[in-house]
Amino acid sequence: MISIQIENNIVYTVAEGKLTNEDYERLIPLLQEKVRSFGTIRWYFEMKEFEGWSLSAMWRDIKFDFNNLENMERIAMVGDEKWEKELTQLMKPFTKATIKYFSLTEKDEAKNWIKKIEE
Repeated sequence: MISIQIENNIVYTVAEGKLTNEDYERLIPLLQEKVRSFGTIRWYFEMKEFEGWSLSAMWRDIKFDFNNLENMERIAMVGDEKWEKELTQLMKPFTKATIKYFSLTEKDEAKNWIKKIEE
């Protein structure tokens, strides 16, 4: 299950359990609309008791990321599992976005980082 909030070009998501194709049927159109509106987006991706993706959901995620390499500006990955931190490192070669990992206790810091405008 995924919950989604949007603020300008920032998409805040909280993923719980296993993400499914239905979650991406809600998420992808919102991401695409924000890319059309703003050119680049920032994504806060919080993982709470996260179990990963169904195969179809993972495929949709990869496809969106690949098609939007230039449109992702920042991604804050927030979780508490070792594999979630390692996932952040695995993503880096596949996007031009700045990706940073935060623990769940640092989620306020992650939200501030995702909003921060570079001087």
